[in-house]
Amino acid sequence: MLAIKPFRRLWVALSLSSLGDWLSLLALTALASALTRRGIAAQGAAVGGVWLTSLFPALLLGPVAGAVADRLDRRLNMIIGDVLRAALYVSIPVNVSLGIVNKLTWIYVAQFLASCASLFWTPAKDASVPNLVPADKLEEANQYSLFMTFGTAPVAGLLFSLLALVSSGLASVSGYFGNPYGQENLALFFNAATFVVSALTIYGLRDLPKRRTGARISAPSVAKTIWDGWKFLGSTAVVRGIVIGMVGAFAAAGVVVGLGPPYIKVTLHGGSAGWGLAFGAIFLGLAGGMFLGTRLLREFSLRRQFGLSIACASIPLALIGLIPNLVAVLLLVVVLGVLAGIAYVTGYTIVGRDVDDDTRGRTFAFLQSGIRVILFAVIGAAPFLAAGFNALWHGVTGSNVLRIGGASYHALGYNIVLLLSAAVALWLGWVSFRHMDDRKGIPLWDDLVSALRGEPSVPAPGHPNGRPARRGMLITLEGGEGAGKTTQARTLAIRLREQGYDVITTQEPGATKMGMRLRALLLDTAHAGMSPRAEALMYAADRAEHVAQVIGPALDRGAVVISDRFADSSIAYQGHGRRQRVPEVATLNRWATGGLDPDLTILLDLPAADGLQRRRASADRLEAEPVEFHERVRQGFLTQAARDPGRYLVLDATAPPQDLHRAIMRRLQDMLPDPVPPAAEDNTGSFPAIID
Repeated sequence: MLAIKPFRRLWVALSLSSLGDWLSLLALTALASALTRRGIAAQGAAVGGVWLTSLFPALLLGPVAGAVADRLDRRLNMIIGDVLRAALYVSIPVNVSLGIVNKLTWIYVAQFLASCASLFWTPAKDASVPNLVPADKLEEANQYSLFMTFGTAPVAGLLFSLLALVSSGLASVSGYFGNPYGQENLALFFNAATFVVSALTIYGLRDLPKRRTGARISAPSVAKTIWDGWKFLGSTAVVRGIVIGMVGAFAAAGVVVGLGPPYIKVTLHGGSAGWGLAFGAIFLGLAGGMFLGTRLLREFSLRRQFGLSIACASIPLALIGLIPNLVAVLLLVVVLGVLAGIAYVTGYTIVGRDVDDDTRGRTFAFLQSGIRVILFAVIGAAPFLAAGFNALWHGVTGSNVLRIGGASYHALGYNIVLLLSAAVALWLGWVSFRHMDDRKGIPLWDDLVSALRGEPSVPAPGHPNGRPARRGMLITLEGGEGAGKTTQARTLAIRLREQGYDVITTQEPGATKMGMRLRALLLDTAHAGMSPRAEALMYAADRAEHVAQVIGPALDRGAVVISDRFADSSIAYQGHGRRQRVPEVATLNRWATGGLDPDLTILLDLPAADGLQRRRASADRLEAEPVEFHERVRQGFLTQAARDPGRYLVLDATAPPQDLHRAIMRRLQDMLPDPVPPAAEDNTGSFPAIID
């Protein structure tokens, strides 16, 4: 990749720009803490302000940045961004020396403006890469870019620590670098130099096409992106589990980032150099976790791995709050970063693999925006929460220090918040694990040990041939007349067959030879005066034969059965519609089906009058009933759905058919079984590829 000269130039600029971004965060958090001499609480708030001004531009301007990259000249965009950042970061140490404006205020203003420039620089870079490399090299080019975006963080941490030694050496030459902020000032000057070199490198990049200007720039707001994504969570279990886990992971990360500089300086006595090492350590661990995430436990369920890694991250986080030793904390930070990296890469792999292509972009956009909001809130709140605990402890004991044995905690509020964040991470990680667990009934410890040994997955007790017990899936479609059940059943069957599933489509009444005769009797308008009890018994007889001859055998071999109507129709029509005792009708049908319940019931809800209007030309005995009857049937279906929301998916049947199909597929994503029967794997000895 680096043999491609234009890409090499952009890659060098990215490396320098990313290094500058990370180094600026280190220098400014340390400088903000050093400038605040009013106690540990004020130092924490000052550091939180740096992080908030770094994140706020993404919340305010994030959706617009991509649109700007597509409208303005990308090369000029990147050059201006680098030059602006260089000037802004030089202005901070100059203002610290001259005191032109309030020093802390200018740090916030300069960092906000520099973060805005970075926000517009990044999408311009991302959009430029496809113009510089061949199409078949694009994925590799993006990997190089991602590596340098995160890989420069530990380099920045190490460099910031080394600059402490350099500033000490320069102090003998110039008193400027011997002042209390010499290391931070030197880091900011070095930082400005990286952006100048980056701008010069981009200036020499002549291979980018010119952009047309003048077009209107528009993009959805972050608030709208988050709101749309939040509504989407209600119908997608896997995304819901990922978001629960991400909340725990990034809430914990926000606490570490927000409290890191003052905690390391005051409690651990590590100074700015110690904070630089801790900052580099967490990103070193993050990179290692992202690399190992899908390699270390190849045989382990990704869904289990995601929640488990977040829950386990609570252990090093709690130990960081309990062990006031800099060396131990640095090692624990690496472990914390590894677990966070595993969660990050597995979470995004699950989204890319399990979320439907129609909604994948929306899911990623929601996760990105949601993560920023979580970080924004936690980084801002953590220092104030720690200050509150410090004040409470001081009010009770009259001291800010707690000594237990040989350990001294000089700002107890920080330790309390770290322990609370560990508890939150443990709780949300476990909730996410339970929510996404796709191997229920299989002991976690045995499953994990087998994965570490590279052995096949552990079977649950009673599972034959070392595989999970196999059972098909029963999906039923219910609703009033003309709701579109047949259309959705046919579309769903086609989609699942394309994905490799063994699909059986059936209907009631009339799916068997006996059922066809019963259907003729039940729907013939000549039998309009049929006894309601006889009608209920005939439907139950048809259903008993249907289960015995069609549904049961198909489920036993692992097929997906899609049935147009099932027992819920009898409860709605013969129970609510005919005004018979609903419990008696339900008991009759449970006996007829042997207690078989659908895995999912899709209720297409439609006003009775609208449905009858659709079917007027082909009215049978039931369709010919008055609209009041059909309205009672509709309410009967809705009552059943309200009593068993876990089994039902209620959809507005007035929506376009394609929208209904997408909603059904979203609900089914986390429910569908393995499309390949165990017998097929026994015969082939390998897992055949299924291409959607």
